[in-house]
Parts: sequence; C-alpha cells; structure tokens
Amino acid sequence: MIKKLQLPLQTLNLIVGFMVWVIISSLMPFISEDIPIPAGKLAMVTAIPVVLGSILRIPIGYYANIFGARIIFLVSFVLLLFPVFYISEASTYTDLIIGGLFLGIGGAVFSVGVTSLPKYFPKEKHGFVNGIYGVGNLGTALTTFTAPIIAARFGWATAVKLYLILLLVFIVLNFFFGDRHEPKVRTPIIEQIKGVVKNEKLWLFSLFYFITFGSFVAFTIYLPNFLVSNFGLEKVDAGMRTAGFIAVATFFRPVGGWLGDKFQPLILLIGTFSIYTVAAILLAFLPSIGLYTVGCLAIAVSAGIGNGVIFKLVPFYFNKQAGIANGIVSMMGGLGGFFPPIMLSLIFSVTGQYSIGFMLLSQVALASLVLVIWLYYHDRLALTSEVFNSTAQGILVTDAAGVIKSVNPAFTRLTGFTEAEVLGKQPNVLKSGRQSPDFYRSMWSEIRAKGVWQGEIWNRRKNGEEYLQLLNISAVKDETGVDIRYVGTFSDITQK
Repeated sequence: MIKKLQLPLQTLNLIVGFMVWVIISSLMPFISEDIPIPAGKLAMVTAIPVVLGSILRIPIGYYANIFGARIIFLVSFVLLLFPVFYISEASTYTDLIIGGLFLGIGGAVFSVGVTSLPKYFPKEKHGFVNGIYGVGNLGTALTTFTAPIIAARFGWATAVKLYLILLLVFIVLNFFFGDRHEPKVRTPIIEQIKGVVKNEKLWLFSLFYFITFGSFVAFTIYLPNFLVSNFGLEKVDAGMRTAGFIAVATFFRPVGGWLGDKFQPLILLIGTFSIYTVAAILLAFLPSIGLYTVGCLAIAVSAGIGNGVIFKLVPFYFNKQAGIANGIVSMMGGLGGFFPPIMLSLIFSVTGQYSIGFMLLSQVALASLVLVIWLYYHDRLALTSEVFNSTAQGILVTDAAGVIKSVNPAFTRLTGFTEAEVLGKQPNVLKSGRQSPDFYRSMWSEIRAKGVWQGEIWNRRKNGEEYLQLLNISAVKDETGVDIRYVGTFSDITQK
C-alpha cells in the first residue's frame, strides 16, 4: 500500500516545493510596492532562489539514494519553514536576497523523485512516471495564480505565511506515508561522479535541460513583472497569463515522457528544438500581446515535451548512477532559469530593448537542435558498431577491388587472423585450394548479377586447419548502382 502511494505523494511534494520556490517572483509586483528594490537588482531578487535550488540538486539526488525520499522530503520541508517565515517579515532588499537564497531548497527537491520513483516501476515506464512526477511543476502555476489574489486581499506578507501551514501538513504526510523501506544505493559519491562526468551524453542532456527547464523557470519568474511593465497589464492579469504558461508546460511534461516511452526520444527532441527556435525568433520581434502569447505558448509546449523526454533518457543511459546524473542534469536546468532573466535585464539596460536577448535564446536553441541531430546519428552509428562487434558470425568488409577494409572480433576467433594481419590484403589469404577457379568465377558472376551469393566453401585458418564455411556475400552499391563495398558473413559448419 505504501509503495503505491509514492508516485502521488512525491508528486504532491514537488508541487509544494515548487509553490514555495517561486513565492518571491510571483509576489514581486506587490513586494516592490513596500520594499524599495534598485531597478538593476530586480532580476537578481527574482532569480536568486534558483541558485541554491539548482546547486543543491546534486547532493540531494545523491542523498535521496542513500536515505530514501521520505527522509529527504521531511528534512527539506522542515528547513523551508525558516526562510518562508523570514521572507514574510522582510523589510529590505537584503532580507529578500537572504531568504530567497534558502528558498531554493524548494526547487532542489526535484532531484528526490526522479531518483526515487524509477525504483518502483519497470524501465519501459520510466519516461511516463518521471513525466507524471514532473507535473509537480504545477506548483509554480498555483503560486503564480493564487498568491497575487491572496496578496491583493490580505497583503503579501500574509500570503507568504500561509505557506507555513502547507509545509507543516506535508511534513506530517511524509512522516506517516513516506516509504521507510525504499531500496537504497550506497555507492560512494566520488565513484558515481567518475562514472558519469566523462560521458558526453551527460553534458548534452544537461545543455538540453538547461534550455527546456531553464526557459520554464525563466519565464515563470520573469513574465509577471515583464507583462506588467512591457504590455501594461494588471498584476492579477499578468499572474493569470503566467499561470497559463506554466499549466501548458506542466501538462505537456508527462505527455513528453509518455511519447519518449513509445517513440525514439531523440527524434522528439529534434521536433522540440525546431519549435523552440521558431518561437524564440517570434518573441525577438516583440510582437503584439496576441502574437507574444502564441510564442510563449509554443515555448511552453516544446519545453514541457522536452522536459519529459530528457528525463526518459537520463535513467536509460545512467541507471547505475541515477542520483548523481539526475542531480547534475536538473541542476543545469535550474541554472538555465537563473541566467536568462539576468541576461535580459543587462541587455535591456544597455540597449533599451529585449529583442536581442530573445534572439540569443533562439540561437542557443538552434545550436541544441544541431547537437540533437548529431547525437541521433552518433547513436545509430554506435548501434551499428555494437552489432558489428558483438555478432557471433565472422564479418569482413572489402572495397570494390576486394581489399579488406574491416573485420569483426568473430572473424579473428573463427580464422585466427587478427585485424592487423588482414587489413589491406585480399580474402584469398583464407583460401584452402579445394575450390577450382571456375567456382570463384561463377560466384562473382552471380554477385555482380544479383548483388548476393550464398553457399558452402572450404577455407583455411591461420594455423593451416581447413574448415567448412557457410558464406554469404552481399554487394553494397552507391546511389548510381555501382558496387562500392562487399560484405561477407560466415560461420563454421564443419561439425554439422
């Protein structure tokens, strides 16, 4: 029973963590009326919770594997009580910076579920499960939508204090319903880090998540104030529009995970970054509020699907170091939400406009698109190489002149010749002398006519032993139909 509760419980935990994480940005239009904040520091105040929320994802992911999700969620929510109360009593810019820094714990708990939940489900469901857990992003929408309404009626400090009650409720729920017997992984952290940092896929996934989740966080913390200052919207209207962006991105996250379980994830990422690039270019021209909404919603859809797909890929490639890999990738996603608001503010302070910032965003998305395409074809080549090297049949590849260009390990095992000993030579080094010249003329005549030949042939190993092969030779043609390669596959059938 307790095990079945973990997906809904941990998803609700993430909702609460993310609700707390974005308190400051959601209430900034109200807070700035009471607390004087320098114009150039506004983006820093809203972005600072992202710093700790990103950096802590690595150790929290690691310790979630050691102590289990129950303990980590309990400790995190207890610790969050202090910055939430501190912010509710804030009276200076410095108070907001200090409280916001530790408020980042709410965003860091993301690493707990993506590390813990896959232990309860088969691998073919990991994308969907992590996508469901990612619905916890809805917490940012709930705060963005509800906090301004409460603040408008009761004041922003009261709105912040209400989160103390929410945290206390979930401390109790995790104490009683968290899984005390979750499987633990106690591999030393240094060993886990060494197992992932040299893998280029980790850093590619980190970049992709930097864009997809980073844009989700960046738009969440930047849109409320941007819509008010740039389009003259009412604060509540801006909050509702931001909540709509969050809701769309959150809805499409489990959709992305589900699609990642059903289809090739890298193909899905190609589509994701294609949409993202076009949408960011649209935003760069700072269109009317209608077209701006279309661009934002397109980014919300692509970010949501991308987030779900990426966390299908991470446990697939790093199942033995899931905690550390999830932590690093999710940390980069969080940092992706920290830098864009600051970058946009700096660009605006220098140029007086935001279009250059959005254009830079589109170019980063375009670079990610190119890298996904490269990774897709790299993986296909790697799969081909793996099949070539692991098959039990001997394989040799020659050019059109019959010069050996490549052999696989099974070739060496069956013939005794190493790759170095046969590269650049003709396959006649394997001849036993039992077949007549007419046999070979007939064989090659059939290959040139039909593109394939199959039959039995006697050949000789390196040690001089003769053996009977079942040999298949296929011609590889170019786009004009000319033979450019010949591939021979064979097996020893002497004893059959």
